[in-house]
Amino acid sequence: MIARRSPIVQLGVRAATTLALVFAVFAFFAGHNRPGGGFAAGLLLGAVLVLRTVAGLSQPLRPVPTLAAGGIIAAVVALLPMVWGDVALDQFEVETTLPLLGKVKSGTALLFDLGVTAIVVGLVVALLEGFGAEQLAGPQGRDE
Repeated sequence: MIARRSPIVQLGVRAATTLALVFAVFAFFAGHNRPGGGFAAGLLLGAVLVLRTVAGLSQPLRPVPTLAAGGIIAAVVALLPMVWGDVALDQFEVETTLPLLGKVKSGTALLFDLGVTAIVVGLVVALLEGFGAEQLAGPQGRDE
């Protein structure tokens, strides 16, 4: 496959990886007040994994543990308020002041988004595995 042999493609994918990771982190943290959040960040991270796999830079993770971890995190955050008698998916917020950042507010919605991100990344990796990611990247260690 040409993507596996081309240093220009690999360099471009490495550059795009850094840029996409920055956008994924921004989408993850900005998603509560603007478009984005866990789903958008998961799609961006999944796109990075697809590009890196096709270019032969890395093999994808195992999807089942990633899906399970995301599902457990999302379920615990969604159902934990019921322990205290609140409704499911009720959000708790914590506000603190940090030296360089000033006032920082976070809540359980951020943890829920983390679970959603893990689920989306796990689904993308499962899709890659279903398509045979090893064959997409070409044989390891030899040129076609």
